[in-house]
Amino acid sequence: MGERVVKRAYRYRCYPTPAQAEQLAKTFGCVRYVYNRALAERSRAWTAEQRRVTHAETDRWLTGWKRDPETAWLAEPSKGPLQATLRHLQTAFVNFWTKCARYPTFKRKGKSTDSATYFRGCFTYRDGQVTLAKQDRPLDIRWSRPLPTGAVPSQVTVSRNARGQYHLSILVETVVHDAPATTAQVGIDAGITSLVTLSTGEKVTNPRPERRDRTRLARAQRALAHRRKGSANRAKARLRVARIHGRIADRRRDLLHKLSTRLINENQVIVIEDLSLRNLVRNHSLARAISDASWSELRRQLEYKAAWYGREVIVIDRFYPSSKTCSACGAIREQLPLSVREWTCRCGAVHDRDVNAARSVLAAGLAVSACGDGVRPPRS
Repeated sequence: MGERVVKRAYRYRCYPTPAQAEQLAKTFGCVRYVYNRALAERSRAWTAEQRRVTHAETDRWLTGWKRDPETAWLAEPSKGPLQATLRHLQTAFVNFWTKCARYPTFKRKGKSTDSATYFRGCFTYRDGQVTLAKQDRPLDIRWSRPLPTGAVPSQVTVSRNARGQYHLSILVETVVHDAPATTAQVGIDAGITSLVTLSTGEKVTNPRPERRDRTRLARAQRALAHRRKGSANRAKARLRVARIHGRIADRRRDLLHKLSTRLINENQVIVIEDLSLRNLVRNHSLARAISDASWSELRRQLEYKAAWYGREVIVIDRFYPSSKTCSACGAIREQLPLSVREWTCRCGAVHDRDVNAARSVLAAGLAVSACGDGVRPPRS
């Protein structure tokens, strides 16, 4: 079996002391300020001079800001998180220039997740304890799972979400082995009533995490709308809304991880469709259900887990008529309204719409694997 070295992040809940929380809050604020000011300066350089600013130049800006009496407070936190946020901004611009993402946006206090990344040299990891720079004691971490034996963290990221929860993400290099070889292959058709339908005929029920808490969420959002801005009661109402959103996201994430891990373990080849979610959510009748299903997150998890464990994920073209193609004879039906859930082909085969689509997706994916036709390159 093959093996490879990958960078893998392990995420844990942590509980900083009041002094640590205060120091982290200052660090988060400095990180946000540096990111926003660098973004504004880079945008101004392009607008006024049509000039792209390099990462090295923003690094020199940071040194100047620290020496400026008006922003001398930037020297209070560790230099690591401030340098890291400039790297993140550079990555955001590279993604924009290569048309992989939109133009970077400003970070807003209370609207974006607070985070600070510490590179090696700005933290210590000793005897299973992590101590950040400018802090005099280790963080109180809940080790829900152990780090790989002998792993040496290369960076750690501390984050605080809207619920006020702190998390520590530890990046390490670890060796992963290919999953046991299998001849199983599966095609996947994404849906709403069923989260996914497999070419084996199995349908995975969509629990619709958002719908389960929709009434509670609406009530909490109405209460938030009635609170005066800047008041303590508004802060409490905002926290209640954030907690409900957090529970929904946690349930969705847990389901998708379990499903993607199972599909990777059971199948050597997985075929999916390249869905254009940006266009699909324009349907206002289905936008909420489509967003709740989070098909793009399922695809992301399948792709990186397949790369880890020696599996293959094939993505077929989004315009392939999988639902209208007979998986038995290959004939394509001219019309197939969304309301038709079962249909009969002229060859006599009776199809469940979703199962037939999954089988057609699998057949198209295997054809792509054999001859490389009819599919776009996988996204980076």
